Amino acid sequence: MPILYRYLGIEILFFSNDHLPIHVHGVYHDAECKAEIYMRDGQVDEIVFKPIKGAKPLPSQQQHDFEELVNAKAPEIVNAWIEYFVLQKRISATTITKRIK
Repeated sequence: MPILYRYLGIEILFFSNDHLPIHVHGVYHDAECKAEIYMRDGQVDEIVFKPIKGAKPLPSQQQHDFEELVNAKAPEIVNAWIEYFVLQKRISATTITKRIK
């Protein structure tokens, strides 16, 4: 379970056996959401935030924070997906302590 970011108490991560489309999970305590990132012509085209079936949804503030981070870091998340799943490189977590604006 490689963690990409720790942001305001939320862990943004891949599961080691994940699948397409490119996506990350946002986990806060026992709550979870995912963000699917769709590409077109090598660029981020759309990000879709979805609940996880059977999981408690993120509280509204953490959902907002998760969406904020994914929208700001989507190209980096795509690169991390390629590094981890295609190139089989290790991923190191980045801790972000200040709110992204």
